[in-house]
Amino acid sequence: MNSTPFAILARERLSRRRFIAGASSLVAALYATQLGGCEQRRGSSLTFKSLSQTIADDDAVAAGYQATPIIRWGDPVMPDAPPFDPKKLTPADQALQFGYNNDFVAYFPLPRGSTQSDHGLLFVNHEYTNPELMFPDYDPANQTAVQTQVELMAHGASVVEVAREGRTWEVVANSAFARRITGDTMIAISGPAAGHYRLMTAEDPTGTRVRGTLGNCAGGTTPWGTALTCEENVQSYFGGSTTDELDAYRLSIMGFAAPGRFRPWHTSMARFDVAQVPNEPARFGWVVEVDPYDPHALPVKRTALGRFKHEAATTVVAVDGSLVVYMGDDEAGQYLYRYVSQGVFDPGRGAANSILLDEGTLYVARFDADGLSWLPLVQGQGPLTAANGFSSQAEVLIDVRLAALALGATPMDRPEDVEVDPVNGRVYVMLTNNTSRAAAQTDPANPRANNEHGHILELVPPASPDGTPDHSADRFQWDVFLLAGDAASGGRYGEGTQVWMSSPDNCAFDPKGRLWIASDQGKKQAVHGIADGMFACDTDGEGRAVLKFFYAVPRGAECCGPCFTPDGKTLFVAVQHPGEGEGSESSFGAPSTRWPDFKDDMPPRPSIVAIVKDDGRQIGG
Repeated sequence: MNSTPFAILARERLSRRRFIAGASSLVAALYATQLGGCEQRRGSSLTFKSLSQTIADDDAVAAGYQATPIIRWGDPVMPDAPPFDPKKLTPADQALQFGYNNDFVAYFPLPRGSTQSDHGLLFVNHEYTNPELMFPDYDPANQTAVQTQVELMAHGASVVEVAREGRTWEVVANSAFARRITGDTMIAISGPAAGHYRLMTAEDPTGTRVRGTLGNCAGGTTPWGTALTCEENVQSYFGGSTTDELDAYRLSIMGFAAPGRFRPWHTSMARFDVAQVPNEPARFGWVVEVDPYDPHALPVKRTALGRFKHEAATTVVAVDGSLVVYMGDDEAGQYLYRYVSQGVFDPGRGAANSILLDEGTLYVARFDADGLSWLPLVQGQGPLTAANGFSSQAEVLIDVRLAALALGATPMDRPEDVEVDPVNGRVYVMLTNNTSRAAAQTDPANPRANNEHGHILELVPPASPDGTPDHSADRFQWDVFLLAGDAASGGRYGEGTQVWMSSPDNCAFDPKGRLWIASDQGKKQAVHGIADGMFACDTDGEGRAVLKFFYAVPRGAECCGPCFTPDGKTLFVAVQHPGEGEGSESSFGAPSTRWPDFKDDMPPRPSIVAIVKDDGRQIGG
């Protein structure tokens, strides 16, 4: 890798940067870790010893900690759920059981509004399915209608009640809060695109109701205690074709150019055939709000947040009281977004604050060497006019990718999770990878061609008069926090780092403001020779970007959904698609691992894992 642009940009940023309170240590850290300065910064506040990065059939955690699966695919969620039998899967049973490929995890204390860390609700979404690992007789060329229905019911989300006794977490059976949301659950549509003709179908002529939520990846929570779950790769559920040239173009923008290449659902369910229901695809690709405390509350797709391949919906209340939501569009060459509400958050209004998600402005990021500009995606402004195909705000939101392109936003290297450090107020963006970026297409925020391993950006909102970061400002400063990969591929970490990471995906912050990063190499684990899992580092001081490896997921799996309890003494993580093929086929009968049960008659099962410290103290030390 050519490191010159990185060093030059670092010097440029240091010469003009606006620092928030306490950021003086950042300057020293930048010189020490990024420019090779003489001052060596090696001290991490994390007290655990890094794990070996060995790929194995089982998971592993740093010495002094224990990691325990607390709920697995097929485990009961609803009180009347039957025992899991992988050889006799039915749609009705799966609708009552924990879904497949758990991704985003959020902990909600009980009672509502408390900071209780020993008793609460877990909201978990289910991104996609691996039918080859689910069904003993699976034939991709002849998928049955029943198998398709089982897959549909394995999507969506689960809400379970959990409690900790000592160092042991368990799911509370027969909970009144228990809930399954599936690919067939009725969901409302709200915001500027609700009722638009492109969201209308024969089943829903109002354009305000849709069955199911699909492809849910990372998400977020709101200050009023609801979950935001994000629809991502929705293109993989649809098949068929359209003869309408404009419809075909709109489908291609969201990745529907080769419809049905993953799942043949359209062969048994008409609503997933674009030839029969051409508007159905536009009803997916949104952020969905769910109240985990009310199992009867209708989930809502919030269209003001835009339609794209959503990853993350991280909220923060700005200095002026407005609600800010940070989001990534998880595809190579797509964009980073921010939403700012029109109204202000009122703690006394409770769930009525949800109106903030319907009335506001969506922005897209443009990165320059001297800062970051948030560009408003507002119909009638600049190129977003009827003459250019944006006849209303609804059109802008349904075709956000086209609107962002028209504004000249910066194409990114797969922007995934976006989180705000609760201590320093800065924003961290996971850029997973982008092997399609050519050398001539590099830019300040995406400095590497053929970016196989990804990187992390650090965004710095300007300080308000009292020193509080202003997340609603139109201009930010920014830095490259780290470049992932080994030394040979240009990896850059804090001085003293002894491990390396590929493909940062999800992230979370502990109560001390330390960054915990989940990695997802896809099927490149065996190629790179390192396991996926949880990494951690400080964001300030001597341990800035000094990476340590904390938890390894089993063979074929990715780690996602990291979530801390309020006291920082439990870290929940989602282990997704264990046993997925690594260059060779992996199947129900011959998976690459049988984690977590390790029984001959049991396939690998995506699971939520609770990690605690042996001495009961905070994770990380």
